[in-house]
Amino acid sequence: DYRGSKVSLSNIFEGLGRYFKGQISADDLAELEDSVCPTCGSCAGLFTANSMGCVTEALGLSLPGDATIPAPYSARLILARQSGVAAVEVTRKGWTARRYITPASIKNALAVDAALGCSTNTVLHVMAIANEAKVKLELKAFNEVADKTPNLVKLAPASNYHMEDLHRAGGVMGVMKRLAEAKLIDGSAPTVGGVDISVQYKGAVIQDEDVIRPLDKAYQATGGLAILFGNLAPKGAVVKESAVLPQMLVHEGPAMVFDDEPTLMAAIEKDQIKPGSVVVIRFVGPKGAPGMPEMLTPTSALAGAGLDESVALITDGRFSGASRGASIGHVAPEALDGGPIALVENGDIISIDIPNRTLNLRVADDEIARREKAWQRPDREYSGVLRRYVAFVSGAETGAVLGGGAILS
Repeated sequence: DYRGSKVSLSNIFEGLGRYFKGQISADDLAELEDSVCPTCGSCAGLFTANSMGCVTEALGLSLPGDATIPAPYSARLILARQSGVAAVEVTRKGWTARRYITPASIKNALAVDAALGCSTNTVLHVMAIANEAKVKLELKAFNEVADKTPNLVKLAPASNYHMEDLHRAGGVMGVMKRLAEAKLIDGSAPTVGGVDISVQYKGAVIQDEDVIRPLDKAYQATGGLAILFGNLAPKGAVVKESAVLPQMLVHEGPAMVFDDEPTLMAAIEKDQIKPGSVVVIRFVGPKGAPGMPEMLTPTSALAGAGLDESVALITDGRFSGASRGASIGHVAPEALDGGPIALVENGDIISIDIPNRTLNLRVADDEIARREKAWQRPDREYSGVLRRYVAFVSGAETGAVLGGGAILS
C-alpha cells in the first residue's frame, strides 16, 4: 500500500518516469520503492514469473494453487508438502515432463495465457518448452487460440488487481473452469496430481466475478496477447494487447531509433521523446544483445512520464511482464541478422494495427531494397560461451532456442 493505493513492482519503474518529469520528489520515489515489495514471494502483478506459474499449472506440471497462493500463507507450506508427495509418486512411475507436455496441454496453456493476458515472455518460454518436448508449435497458434478465447482477467500492470486477488477469486483452476464452459479446454490432459485436469478445475469455485469475469462480460472477446506480422516483422512480433490503451491499438508515427537501452534512457531523462513517435530499440535480440535482455526500465519510464498514451515502443529484444502500453517485442528477424528493423531510420513512418495483427514500415519497397543492399552487420567481439551462444541461438520466433528450432515452422 502506498498512500492509500495498491502498488507492485511496476509502479516503482513508472515512478522513475514521473521523477524524471518532475512530478514526484526523490523522497516520494524512495517511499514508493519501500512500499512495492512489502514481503516475501514473487512480484504481485501478472509479470513473467507469475505468468509462467499460471502456464505451468495449465500444463498440468504443478498442483492447483501453485501459481497464486501468496508466499506468506500457510497454504503454501501445505502445497509444498503435497508437491513433494506428487514428485515422488511421479518418479516412482517413471513419468517425465514429456508425459504432460502434449498438443492438448499446450493448447490449454495458450488458452489460459490468452484469458489472463500474461507476460509476452510466455511466448518465448512456451515455444521453447514445445521445442524441447518435440511438440510442433507455430507462432501463429497464439493468434489462433487468442482469437477464440475471451480476456477474462486483468491483473497489474493492466489493472489494480493483483495475484492475491486471482487466488481469492478462484485461481488458475477457476479460469480454466470458466474457459471449459466455452469448450476452450481439453479436460483429458493429465497432471502431476495423478488425475485429468478436468477433475482439478471442476472442483474450483469462482468467488469473485469482478476478478474472473463471466464469458458474457469479458474485457474483450479475444485474448490478451497478439502476434503481429508485416514488413517490419516478417517472422512475427508480440504485444500484450490487454495492457495497451484503446487509443494506441492503432497507431502511426515517426520512428526514433536507438541502438541500445542506455541511449534511450538518457533521452527519456532529458525529455527528448516526442509524443506521437514510435521508439525503436534494436540490436538487443537473442544474438544482438546477446541474450535478449528485458526492456522494463524504458517501457515503465515512458508510462510513468505519461507517454504510453501517445508513444509506441518496438524492439527485437523483450519486455518484462510488468511492461504495459504499446510495447511490441520479439521483432524477427532481429537487427543483427539484418532483419527489417535494422533498416529503420529516424523519421520513417511506422504503422501499428494490433486488432488486425500488423506491423509495417511505411517506406517504399525500392528504398527498403536499397538500404538492405547497403547495410553492413556491426562488428561485435564475442569470446568463449557467448561466442558459441551467438553462433547457435535461433530467432525469437522459435523461442530463442539453441540449435535453430528445426522442428518449428
